[in-house]
Amino acid sequence: MDLLLDPNIWIAFAMLTALEIVLGIDNIIFISILVGRLPPEMRDKARRLGLGFAMLSRLALLFALSWVIGLTADLFSFAGQGISGRDLVLLLGGLFLLYKATHEIFLEVEAREQPHAPVADAAAIKAAGAKLFWAVIAQIAVIDIVFSLDSVITAVGMVDEISVMVAAVVTSVGVMLVAAKPIGEFVDRHPSVKVLALAFLVMIGMALTAEAFDQAVPKGYIYAAMAFSLVVEALNIRARSKRRAAETGQP
Repeated sequence: MDLLLDPNIWIAFAMLTALEIVLGIDNIIFISILVGRLPPEMRDKARRLGLGFAMLSRLALLFALSWVIGLTADLFSFAGQGISGRDLVLLLGGLFLLYKATHEIFLEVEAREQPHAPVADAAAIKAAGAKLFWAVIAQIAVIDIVFSLDSVITAVGMVDEISVMVAAVVTSVGVMLVAAKPIGEFVDRHPSVKVLALAFLVMIGMALTAEAFDQAVPKGYIYAAMAFSLVVEALNIRARSKRRAAETGQP
């Protein structure tokens, strides 16, 4: 009860929750891109499972704080650079994100022009959909661990109470769960926004890879670039909508 009545605890909870939501933006973008590859009836389930994995991975790492802190110790040296467990996770995660984002950009930009395969029967389509569903969930689970690692290390640096960390993580994932569907639908409706979101993932993958070699890129720069690009794209979308309305004679 004393913990609940302490205003410092509530301030720490609010700040940590806000930070967790901001740090989860890249996770939402990644999930939205992958889920967009699924049939519409599978997308909501995939979003819930993906964000559920995100919450579980964060909570698991929080309850293994000693192990997480131990990841910062150097395991070996390469070219005079100390490499820790955290560096390896960030490096592999960054490379995976770079590969996945560039592959998705190729599919979005180039594969649309390729002829479609012959239509299969309903059973084959259902089996292919189920296989793709679990492949998407596996990819989300992998990248969740990478994003969760930095999120948990940030939480440890801000707050001492494990209960506050847990509450902030659960609350932030709840907010992301509400926001994930409209964000995903918006990205699906606007192909140019989808390519822009994939470009963000390339940038985040490069930042993770650089951070693995102790070349930290301030997250503020990344988020500022994302915000500026989104404002420009919003203006483009508005301009296109007005042109279409003028061509069709609609108000």
